[in-house]
Amino acid sequence: MQRTEVVVTGLGALTPLGADVESTWKGLLAGESGIRGGVLRGHEGSGLPDTVAGTMAVDPAASLPPVRARRLDRSQQAALVAAAEAWADAGAPRVDPDRLASAVGTGIGGVGTLLREDDALEAAGARRVSPRTVPMLMPNAAAALVSIEYGARAGVHTPVSACSSGAEAIALGARLIRAGEADVVIAGGTEAAITPITVAGFAQAQALSRHTAEPASASRPFAADRTGFVLSEGAAVVVLESAEHAAARGARVHAVLAGAGIAADAHHITAPAADGSGQVSAMRKALAQAGLAPERIGHVNAHATGTPLGDVAEAHAIRKVFGRATVTAPKAALGHLFGAAGAIEALVAVLSVEHGVIPPTRNLTEAGVGPDIDLDVVTAPREAPQEAVLSNSFGFGGQNVSLVFTGARHLRPWPHPARAARTAER
Repeated sequence: MQRTEVVVTGLGALTPLGADVESTWKGLLAGESGIRGGVLRGHEGSGLPDTVAGTMAVDPAASLPPVRARRLDRSQQAALVAAAEAWADAGAPRVDPDRLASAVGTGIGGVGTLLREDDALEAAGARRVSPRTVPMLMPNAAAALVSIEYGARAGVHTPVSACSSGAEAIALGARLIRAGEADVVIAGGTEAAITPITVAGFAQAQALSRHTAEPASASRPFAADRTGFVLSEGAAVVVLESAEHAAARGARVHAVLAGAGIAADAHHITAPAADGSGQVSAMRKALAQAGLAPERIGHVNAHATGTPLGDVAEAHAIRKVFGRATVTAPKAALGHLFGAAGAIEALVAVLSVEHGVIPPTRNLTEAGVGPDIDLDVVTAPREAPQEAVLSNSFGFGGQNVSLVFTGARHLRPWPHPARAARTAER
């Protein structure tokens, strides 16, 4: 049976580096930082640490009608903005609604709404709580709103798998297409959880970076002096299609989603398995599905959050699969977008294989790469035509997702429908 190829025809993003894909990509290549200081002003009395975070470059509400924006959580606003860009980039494909699906992951969902409405309840009673509270806080709302916006009736899916949510949504989108359940899937991730409770929780777990004096240098993946991650917000969405459907409408193809691997550590709720077995399994599954040997991967877009334990575990897992691989760590510039991280970094991997350049890893200071990180970490934009790129996303709960993207030039050609008809007539 002939395998169904899945291609990426649309890209959309709203990140700490930019309001769209182009500005995010340019900022990443330029070595810019989307991390800002003083984000949670007004909460000094609560004992919160000096908060640096990657807030979105623009307010997503500004891109929506005011009345509609007020009825949406910030994470939902971001998802709709990114989806609109991705859909337009894909050429607004005409597709049977029963063959169009939505898959948008999130790690936390509408926590901003939950906290705000709880404050209203405590301050003024139940009658002051918005009747829209539940649809604004439920994690599946972003995927549902995308489905409603584009008439996607083939299914609405919401992976909630911590930091791997966005990547898992993209993997699920590919599965739906390969299973014959959809021709087109709008897939990605969104998050807007820079709130006092989330920051306090991560701080108490000693997971946040302590390099807060200079916000732009706070996120230090793979660095010897890394101390933790920087929380960020944003959204990224891709349009996935079967190659046959994309060819039939003459769509431009950014890249091929050649393989997706999902595995679990079954080890600990926050710490990765010491032997890296789950991460290794996800990477090897993705390579096997893509039909690629490890040496054919141009570089690994690492999950690399900047935590002392996590970066070492991933480095060792990468070594087991690839040897001393070339890697990049976009979280140095973007921060950790949690449920949206896997989606934005999948998008970065697509752009990297499409344009033949590996984006740099910021903030490798004089201390350099950590002694347990035996990898080729890219620190300046590197021109590198690549056959394939692998992107890692690993989440709390031991949830591991790896995605492999290849260039469109490697896609098996599909005949144009009109040309195929003429051939059949002859």
